[in-house]
Amino acid sequence: MRLSYLPPLMVYLAAGISSLTGIVGTFYVKERLGLSAEFLAALGFWMALPWALKMPLGHLVDLMWRWKSVLVYLGAGLIATSLFIMIGLLGHDEVMREIAPLSQWYVLASLLSPVGYVLQDVVADAMTVEAVPRAEADGRLIDPETRKQMHITMQTLGRVAIIGGGILVALANVVLMKDVAALSETGKAAAYLFVYQLALVIPFVSVCGIWLASWLRWREIRRFTGQGLSQSEINTLLGVHVDAPPVNWWILGGGLVFTVVSLGVGLVQIPYAEESIFCLSMAIVLFLIRQLTAELDSDARNVLVGTAVLVFVFRAVPSPGAGSTWWMIDELGFDQQFMATLSLIGSVLTLAGMFIFRRFMAERSMAYVIGALTVAGTILSLPVISMYFGLHEWTAAHTGGVVDARFIAVIDTALESPLGQISMIPMLAWIANSAPEKLKATFFAVMASFTNLALSASQLATKYINQIFTVTREVKDTETGRILLAADYSELGALLITVTILGFVLPLLAVLLVRYTHLRSA
Repeated sequence: MRLSYLPPLMVYLAAGISSLTGIVGTFYVKERLGLSAEFLAALGFWMALPWALKMPLGHLVDLMWRWKSVLVYLGAGLIATSLFIMIGLLGHDEVMREIAPLSQWYVLASLLSPVGYVLQDVVADAMTVEAVPRAEADGRLIDPETRKQMHITMQTLGRVAIIGGGILVALANVVLMKDVAALSETGKAAAYLFVYQLALVIPFVSVCGIWLASWLRWREIRRFTGQGLSQSEINTLLGVHVDAPPVNWWILGGGLVFTVVSLGVGLVQIPYAEESIFCLSMAIVLFLIRQLTAELDSDARNVLVGTAVLVFVFRAVPSPGAGSTWWMIDELGFDQQFMATLSLIGSVLTLAGMFIFRRFMAERSMAYVIGALTVAGTILSLPVISMYFGLHEWTAAHTGGVVDARFIAVIDTALESPLGQISMIPMLAWIANSAPEKLKATFFAVMASFTNLALSASQLATKYINQIFTVTREVKDTETGRILLAADYSELGALLITVTILGFVLPLLAVLLVRYTHLRSA
């Protein structure tokens, strides 16, 4: 751990503590807004889409390297605006309703937030490259093999910062959500409001990371100046881009076209809007990957593409959607505090798992890692499916109530938690170490856009599955208490089984594709 690693870690930490509002957001939607699981899956698609903007933003960071901090300030402003909207919905809903329906305000807040995090994340990725020093304090150059290991450490610490932020907010949620389930609707609203007010610390943390980076850079310049080095020598040691890379108009133009078309399609609300935007996004990203990989030799190109394909398919598998969470809340009795406890367990064990499996990631190919994670994830999805068919009732009856639904959920969460973050670390380290020197942020952005499009594909698939298997929770009129929509979880079992099968088959097919073609994996 070096002090220079800290600024990007603070920006990543801000992304990690963004999950502070996750649980209250889930319960707010369930209790106050009559949004269907299908609508929420479609909203998830649009929330994931801004991450494709990392393409032009990454190149923009390379072009304006000295002024990249401006994007962090802009992102912090958007995140704060999203939080203030939710604060308004919880504390001044009558005033907000006079301007627009509450559901529209919620959609706006949901869309502003990811744009802010994208702006900050693309800068943090670039800062991870800058954070790995080229020379020691005495001016001695660090050898390439040592720097390679430092890049792996930096990328691992980046995931650690995100997960560590999740641990902090999970602890906070366990305390803040205590006995909330027993409160009146007014009391719940007040508790949820406090959480969103507390979340205003998120943009402040990321901005502090930028301030620290500026101070560290000033300190390094002062130290090397005191050693009698010239400005050009200092720039070389600090990795300062004196000459900006040539403008890639394909990336900037493609990103602009993508943004304009996405906004137009979203506002006009044409049929199959999500599908159209996804296809356009994929076409643009694939074209840009082809343009960028032209700078790599054939072996490196095959490794990069093969690794990206594996990560894409692994992340693109659908999820059950909101219906699974609603069922756990309504049928299994998982309240706010218990959901926070599960989140805490998951975050802590994910962090531990990243260190436990660090050698596993370093010594095994990405194909092996993805295959192992797929098999493990499939096995660990079986307890939830079994609980839908009554496993927890049978185990509780034969263990005196010890092994009940909550016991099974805790054990399953503990075992499954480390799997999600592991797959990304080898790819990020490979990009940091192998991408062309002046195009680090661009390579990070384009490859991250490709793998993040997998999340959009996952949301689309989740929407389709929720159209086939309809799951609804009880929706009441907040003023009269009249039931507007009855709960129906009869098709959830088939949905869970379908998702599990797809999650097993698709990644393994991708592994076979890479293994038996000219592609390779990192």
